[in-house]
Amino acid sequence: MSDSHSENKPADIPIEATDPEQSRRIIEDFLHNKQAELDALPADAPATQRAELQLEIAQAMVGIGREDEAWALARSAFDVFLQNEAWQQAVECCDVLYQSNQPASLSALGMGVWLAVTYPIEPSLSVNMLSYIVDETPPKADGAAVAAVTAHYIADLRTEGKEHESLTFLTREMVARVAEGHSGVTDQDSLNAWMERLQLRDPDSFLPKLALVIGAIVPAEQWWFDRDALRDKLPD
Repeated sequence: MSDSHSENKPADIPIEATDPEQSRRIIEDFLHNKQAELDALPADAPATQRAELQLEIAQAMVGIGREDEAWALARSAFDVFLQNEAWQQAVECCDVLYQSNQPASLSALGMGVWLAVTYPIEPSLSVNMLSYIVDETPPKADGAAVAAVTAHYIADLRTEGKEHESLTFLTREMVARVAEGHSGVTDQDSLNAWMERLQLRDPDSFLPKLALVIGAIVPAEQWWFDRDALRDKLPD
């Protein structure tokens, strides 16, 4: 797995210390409190409420290397969010599952990317998930280019104002970095030619290519949900 995983800190944990041991203690205190909240839930608590706490705990566990436990909790929470069509949280679970470094982590990434592109979740999370594909793909492979351009497309389409300015800046840099690694592109004219050559300007061209990339990451028998059934529910 990519070293970029270490850049992702568990959500809502006030890590202010630079000392690793102190940071770990803060995370463990957070875990203790969240586990107490989970244990205190009544038996009839909404499944999504329980799953939210499981997700928070799993995010924290990844931060201190308890990856097997993080996987189990996030995988359970994913099924709840999927059943309740809570797409944002489902993708957040896939993020944790990817970072958990388990045998099926790449499959979880692929499924998370499929959901992140299909549904209008927070654009920054969609971009982050696609960046993992860039990290996992050899520089000369077209998959990284497809993922980077899709990230820029989502950032441009789903954001406005300052968020649009900041996120599209990041995705433009992502595309430029991938183009340089893929084909030695270092100037705008070469970038334009590169995008034309790889058919990266039209979403009707690059989104089907992304589907092929995801298909290569997730074996057909390892999907945790029926994509056709979800597509049938999408608005026309």
